[in-house]
Amino acid sequence: MKSCRTITLLSTAFAVAFFCLPAENALAHSRSDGGSHAGLDIPEISHGEMAVISDYRGRIIDLASRAVDTNEPFRRILNYAEIQYSYCLWGRMPGSVSDELSPFNECAHAYLAATKAVLLSMREMPREAVAADEIISAVDADMVRRSLALITCRFSGEAFNTADVVKPRWNKVPFHLASMASLTGLAALFALVAFALGRCLRPKAQSSE
Repeated sequence: MKSCRTITLLSTAFAVAFFCLPAENALAHSRSDGGSHAGLDIPEISHGEMAVISDYRGRIIDLASRAVDTNEPFRRILNYAEIQYSYCLWGRMPGSVSDELSPFNECAHAYLAATKAVLLSMREMPREAVAADEIISAVDADMVRRSLALITCRFSGEAFNTADVVKPRWNKVPFHLASMASLTGLAALFALVAFALGRCLRPKAQSSE
């Protein structure tokens, strides 16, 4: 019975983390402390830039979350970057950043464009400027080293707006092998957990009759 309880707890925690967190993040970050509710424009990001900004996203968001000299536009773009990241399944879908045919590529463009905008904004903040410049220099060096500056894709010229959440193109998932395989594997994992729980609970049900 102890193993059954362990399976139950693990499966429940996994389900909550995978399915509920995007919605909770969206609700948490969409709450405003006041001010304008009009959308803010976010400049586009190239396909080449995405690959590098994705590698530095953790450092950028960590620095931004600790920033002191912020204003409303900065906070709203940071919130948008985090909302988009959760809607895009935290960038965990294979090919979401690198493959322009991925159903998750456009939403990846959105959260990485917002992340880039957040980084560039921090150059103007007295306390964060030095750290932001260090990240920008590292990004520029990686762009040159990996020859990514001129690489574009069909979403490279697309600008975004904080009023418009870009969701994955779920209807395209069946036609994208990597995405389909990943989601099918996840569904199989849940089916296996459900089967294991059924086997654990069956003896208890029989003994209570």
